[in-house]
Amino acid sequence: MEIKTKINSSFYINNATIKTVENVPFTIIKKSKALEFHSSLPIYRPTPLVHLPNLSKKYNVGNIYLKDESFRFGLNSFKALGASYAINEILKEKPNITTFCTATDGNHGRAVAWSAKYFNKRAIVFVPKDTTNERIKAIEKEGAIVEQVNGNYDETCAHAEQIANKNNWELIQDTAWKGYERIPAQIMGGYLTLFQELEDTLHLPQKPKVDIVFLQAGVGSFAGAGIAYYLEKYGANCPKIVIVEPKEADAILSSFKKGKITTSQGNSKTIMAGLNCGTPSLGAWNLLKAGTSVSIKIDDKYSKQAIRELYFCNGLDEKIISGESGVGGLAGFIAIMIEDEFKHLQQKLNIDHTTNILFVSTEGATDIDMFNRIIRS
Repeated sequence: MEIKTKINSSFYINNATIKTVENVPFTIIKKSKALEFHSSLPIYRPTPLVHLPNLSKKYNVGNIYLKDESFRFGLNSFKALGASYAINEILKEKPNITTFCTATDGNHGRAVAWSAKYFNKRAIVFVPKDTTNERIKAIEKEGAIVEQVNGNYDETCAHAEQIANKNNWELIQDTAWKGYERIPAQIMGGYLTLFQELEDTLHLPQKPKVDIVFLQAGVGSFAGAGIAYYLEKYGANCPKIVIVEPKEADAILSSFKKGKITTSQGNSKTIMAGLNCGTPSLGAWNLLKAGTSVSIKIDDKYSKQAIRELYFCNGLDEKIISGESGVGGLAGFIAIMIEDEFKHLQQKLNIDHTTNILFVSTEGATDIDMFNRIIRS
């Protein structure tokens, strides 16, 4: 099958008609019973879905919906959905594990620490050299030992794998590579809870009530899980999916351009710390190829604007506190609506006054100093 695409320095239009994918990660994700597991936790509550009619009016679209993951398990991020489910699945087979290990830019490490503590296990978390003190303290607060690595995210992942193997610790990483795919797939399976919680509102049995879903991406595990959900539930009727990355950490966009998994050539300088990843997850790549409509990279200024849009709300819109990575999807939408370079994408995505759009705020203000600087500027 010939796949025709449009390539630009800042976006990629995927005109492939692939709507199915069969591989080991997708099989594991489809079999996930994450919602059943999460619902059994005493602290479990579905996170809110917020309707933003005034923001919809401002950008002249039908309806804007935002799922606010800042309320997830009191951790200010969606990440515990994946870590807790994966650890639960691992302990079914290996109950005598004492220590879990991971690399993180922040939220995933805190999620692993929280999940390990829930199961009375120890957590060791490695973070890149530029991780803020606030993010480190948040991980330590959940009982983990945190060690800073003199390297970027990819280098920190490699270090965590090496140390885990040396000490016989269980590596809980949300990115996959050859020979390490099952646990990342279980993490992705855990993320399905987020989308399944919308099945009484937006995700109706035959056709969704949204036309476009914007999903921010680091290594692509969250975005891949979303695509897996929509492909499995709706097939050819699934909404259009837009993948959004930081300008200087565009691993997925770079990979689309090359037609294979590729490491970003950006300088990794971005306020969107949770999306600051150099190489896509092997387990997510086939899903991204199958379900992505458009992949874009954006400047940090759009993340700042999106934070302000949600915080300084208009009319009856509910105030939402979202972090620099949490607003990634909305930031990408704003860029498409106001940036000349992206105007073509409005037509490609059929964005008009009737379009219904879903965003996921994947985190709250996880770096409160940065958040306060943004809303005060």
